[in-house]
Amino acid sequence: MADRIGAIRNRIEQALLSCGRVDEVELMAVSKTHPLQAVLAAVDCGQLLFGENRVQEIQTKFPESRSGYHVHLIGHLQSNKVRKAVGLVDSIDSVDSLKLVRLINAEALKLEKRIPILLEWNTSGETAKSGFTDEREFFTVLDEAPLLRGVEIRGLMTIGPLTDNETMVRSAFAKLRNLARTCSERYPELSFDTLSMGMSQDFLWAIEEGSTMVRIGTAIFGGREYR
Repeated sequence: MADRIGAIRNRIEQALLSCGRVDEVELMAVSKTHPLQAVLAAVDCGQLLFGENRVQEIQTKFPESRSGYHVHLIGHLQSNKVRKAVGLVDSIDSVDSLKLVRLINAEALKLEKRIPILLEWNTSGETAKSGFTDEREFFTVLDEAPLLRGVEIRGLMTIGPLTDNETMVRSAFAKLRNLARTCSERYPELSFDTLSMGMSQDFLWAIEEGSTMVRIGTAIFGGREYR
């Protein structure tokens, strides 16, 4: 596993160099369906950020107290799972509605917690994918952000179209980059430093389009262990 993680980090560095970027890209290891032992093996290799899709899996897989590594929810969050999610994860990176933001905020306040979130935008236009598609609803969230003491917006997230067409994939990532720029101009008091985009098949394109966090699963853990 150390070799696989090292190889991905090297590819990230090469991608940054090739497009002249001098900042960093954070590597998230997507550990969904893989056992805790695999996560801990990655931790031993210096990987400290993990992404999971399902609240139930997080609840059954991870110990209540974690030392030194972080778990983010990256899958669609149902309203009835918000209370559990807020208590279980270090960040919710797949927030896709005003209703969900308000629910997360309310539950975080009950726990006397302020939880980081990313707002997910649907850049591909595919109806099967989650994410905001309504600009009015999206910007209403940002208008309300100063009043939401239980959440901290840290940036944006998207899933690119599932295709080998480089132009289509890059276009989707460019949309998120441009949206983040618009948000930064309209809401200078908020942070849009995190652009979570790019997975195993397209993370190099994502980095060249401005990604600051890539989500890699199969290339680290191998094929998923569906039960």
